[in-house]
Amino acid sequence: MSEPATSSPHSFVPPRLRSAPNSGDGWVEDGSGAKFWGRFGAAGLLAHDAERGILLQHRANWSHHGGTWGLPGGARHEGETSVQGAIREASEEAGVVVDALRLKLTSTLDLGFWSYTTVVVDVTSEFDAAVTDAESIEVRWVPVDEVAELPLHPGFGASWPTLRAELGRRSVLVVDSANVVGSRPDGWWKDRLGATERLAASLLTLSRTGFDAASLGVEVENTRWWLEVVLVVEGQARGAQVPGGAPAPDAAQDAAQDDLPGDPAAAPLAGGTRAADIAAQVRIVAAERDGDQAIVDAVAALAPGAALPGAETPAAAARVFVVTADRELAARVTELGARVLGPSWLLALLDTL
Repeated sequence: MSEPATSSPHSFVPPRLRSAPNSGDGWVEDGSGAKFWGRFGAAGLLAHDAERGILLQHRANWSHHGGTWGLPGGARHEGETSVQGAIREASEEAGVVVDALRLKLTSTLDLGFWSYTTVVVDVTSEFDAAVTDAESIEVRWVPVDEVAELPLHPGFGASWPTLRAELGRRSVLVVDSANVVGSRPDGWWKDRLGATERLAASLLTLSRTGFDAASLGVEVENTRWWLEVVLVVEGQARGAQVPGGAPAPDAAQDAAQDDLPGDPAAAPLAGGTRAADIAAQVRIVAAERDGDQAIVDAVAALAPGAALPGAETPAAAARVFVVTADRELAARVTELGARVLGPSWLLALLDTL
């Protein structure tokens, strides 16, 4: 929201706003008298800390549904993306540190004339939230199991059960590099390493753009997902690097690690950070011998859904997608709970970039 004149969040009298020229502050109506805040739509940030829960805002009494608890957020500015708007508002209202976030998914309620997007992020490093303007009585980290006990903003209360189910659940795309590279006769056999690095570069761009739920077969409507991407390489491609990154680690070394592994990448966020900077990066895993086995091992490490480090509640089963056309490999990872997508699916997405 644009900066309000001095006011107390305990007051029931709305302050006078000083709106910037491109501000979205203002109401829109649906024709029946129902009003929605945000001339260009609105967005809120659901920040999930595995140890402390989610960050909630006790809304100022003068605000719409004042006195309830909801997500920090507000009206989007003209030309602003939902991710930009949610993070800007949360930074202004609750002191959210953008560099401590990793983009997970967005969930959008689209009424045609108005939309609200919940931007879900994982907190990757602890920060202290604080009331930083007159729009909050309090901001607080609330354990996930205690959220429903609070008087919630009606919109957030309606979406909370669906959103809660995704907290702590990892979504990972494991790519069979040799199979994908070999599926298109573009001369890859002349330079397998170069072809693999070009694939890695394209995957990096795609991972920053996000994946529509329908393309993944995820049955959570109106969502977009930023997946962890693992590219498994073997043979002559073992030295492949993600553009600007380091060489691939050996699979044996990688197995000792705890982790496996939207908006336009250049979109600026609060503090000058880009949307790409809070999206999960592509990680390359070099198979020591057998690429198929390395992929099976990667999927097995994610099943039946280990919790994120420090998580307060058990995680739901991880969503794992494997890109391969190898039937035997597909059968093996399917038994572990992964969903198999063909190289043509991935290449079609990459061709749109």
